[in-house]
Amino acid sequence: MADDPGEEVETPAGGDAAPANVLILPASIDRERQRDDSLGVLGRPFDHRTPFYIGFTGALGVAAAYVLARGIADITSVLIIVGLALFLAVGLNPILDLLTARGLARGMAVGVVVLGFVLLIGGFMLAAVPPATHEINRLITNYPRYKAQLIAGKGWAGKLLVKLHLTRYLRSSTLKLPVSGGILGAGKAILSLGVATVSVVALTIYFLIALPGVKQLWLLVIPRSRRARVELLTDEVFDRVGGFMLGNLLTSLVSGVGTYVWLEIFGVPDALLLALFVALFDLIPMVGSTLAGIVVTLVALTRGVPIALATGAFYVTYRFLEDYLLNPRVMKHTVKVTPGLTIIATLVGGVLLGLIGALVAIPVAATIHLLLEEVAFPRQDKR
Repeated sequence: MADDPGEEVETPAGGDAAPANVLILPASIDRERQRDDSLGVLGRPFDHRTPFYIGFTGALGVAAAYVLARGIADITSVLIIVGLALFLAVGLNPILDLLTARGLARGMAVGVVVLGFVLLIGGFMLAAVPPATHEINRLITNYPRYKAQLIAGKGWAGKLLVKLHLTRYLRSSTLKLPVSGGILGAGKAILSLGVATVSVVALTIYFLIALPGVKQLWLLVIPRSRRARVELLTDEVFDRVGGFMLGNLLTSLVSGVGTYVWLEIFGVPDALLLALFVALFDLIPMVGSTLAGIVVTLVALTRGVPIALATGAFYVTYRFLEDYLLNPRVMKHTVKVTPGLTIIATLVGGVLLGLIGALVAIPVAATIHLLLEEVAFPRQDKR
């Protein structure tokens, strides 16, 4: 049989034809094989089970995890601001749903909500600035006279300082403002707080407008087979967070009205301003009304020690009733969380993230409780 065209037949040195069982290769392939052999024979692949390979890849994994953790730690403040803004947007979403159900576009509904909060904050500032300015000017003007009366042991405060042997310290002390550490540090803190507040407000408005799109983007990440179930769980989480916000506003309204009535009865000055102050701070669970109650009790000293003591007792009693009676029951109906879990979640959130942690602790606990009831516990029952 004739050879194929283009093939070169290897022949022995004597010129005889190659045997039939000898492989006949094209000249180009033979030259390529000779060229590869000149660079060495391909060795075996690396053994992925060797100690060096395992240790090296493990070290790379640890380094990548460290870089990731360090990066998250560096942007913790940013993540807190974004999370707080998203939480506020989800909490205010029921109000937007109510307005959009009455025919308003979502952008218009967001404008109404923002305008309402601007008017509320503006009214609070108008009520707070004149009395606060007056009291600060009065304190600066009368500070030397107050100091002389305390050193002389006049009044209940002066007598207390004499009994505690603190008049010598007060006599030698002067009112100094440390420029390097005090004023500059306070200015930096106020600037940081202002930037954080503006960022939270801007992001909250953005999330209020874009919340449906954010929700759809979140659902697109979920596999199609589980998307309907996750959508129902997401809607339930939104409802519980919104219920928490409405319930928190209800308890704050109760604390503000109670403060106003109490202060008006005993003639404590600036009753409306102090009531608004208590209602605003009461939005922070567990600790908010306590801090506000301390401030109101100190202001009540202007009407005498008995009224101040009575005011302090009023806030202790109200704090107990709100924390262990009113707030847990409101949260049980709005967030569907038991009173015990409400108290525990608030304490844990306050320890972890301070005031912000105390604010978001109950919705986070409600979300975890929902996922346990609807996802984890049913899977355990099937095993």
